[in-house]
Amino acid sequence: MTAQADRRPLSGVTELIALARAGAMGPDPAEAEVSVAFTTRQGARHVSRGRAYRNTVISVRIGDAVGSCAVEPDGADDASVTDCVGESAADLLGHPDPAIRTAVLDAYLMHAHPHHLSAARHVVIGAGDSLAKSMARASAVVDLLDARPGQRVLVVGVVNSLLHHLRDRGLRYVPCDLKGGRTEWGEPIVTDALAAVADCDLVLASGMTVGNGSFEPLLRTSVAADRPLVVFAQTASAIVPWFLGSGVTAVSAEPFPFFWLHGGPTTLHLYRASPTGRAR
Repeated sequence: MTAQADRRPLSGVTELIALARAGAMGPDPAEAEVSVAFTTRQGARHVSRGRAYRNTVISVRIGDAVGSCAVEPDGADDASVTDCVGESAADLLGHPDPAIRTAVLDAYLMHAHPHHLSAARHVVIGAGDSLAKSMARASAVVDLLDARPGQRVLVVGVVNSLLHHLRDRGLRYVPCDLKGGRTEWGEPIVTDALAAVADCDLVLASGMTVGNGSFEPLLRTSVAADRPLVVFAQTASAIVPWFLGSGVTAVSAEPFPFFWLHGGPTTLHLYRASPTGRAR
């Protein structure tokens, strides 16, 4: 994100896509072709946890970078994904499927501005079973909140390991997810994130909000309410850091391969906005 500090605040992902298509974010997108496109479908149940869950992620590769966008379990059209191979970023950034647009923008920005060359703090999540890695990832993410015991956190995109660490640190929370339901501890999950922002002190949101179109409304609402917004991003890991200083205060960027894909070490790239609002 080397050029980020010199840019004016961004209004949303639509503007970022327009800048990328115009060549303002890196190399000519017409020359940046997708070489690989694939869908990852995964089911998991951590040892000692009472519930299983499913993940479906669309990914594309541009050069040395893999960009990703998680979708609902039955939300990926495999033919549309594989049809991306050989197409340019310039064309695919206008794709009718927002998940494909997101994955392509993620790959293009990561190719142009690699995480390992950024000002992020790079944290290795060590080898371990799925629960150990989930808990280690969650601890690093919750650290980014800089929250005080007793504060209330709106969690958009429920991850039980995150809730565990919030509870362990004496933080209250409002779990929010479009699917609703209840948490591992039986707490009701609200479905309207925007309505809950004002009643919380901080917002912790999944990068999936970028892919499903809810990121920009959440960003605007958090800014209007003067609530810090921290994002944990597997989806859009190279997109969300560009919003540091535009309402996002910190980002845990976790590009493919994600912690749940294998038991070896994986890396988080932790970004914070400086007091001036710029990335550091």
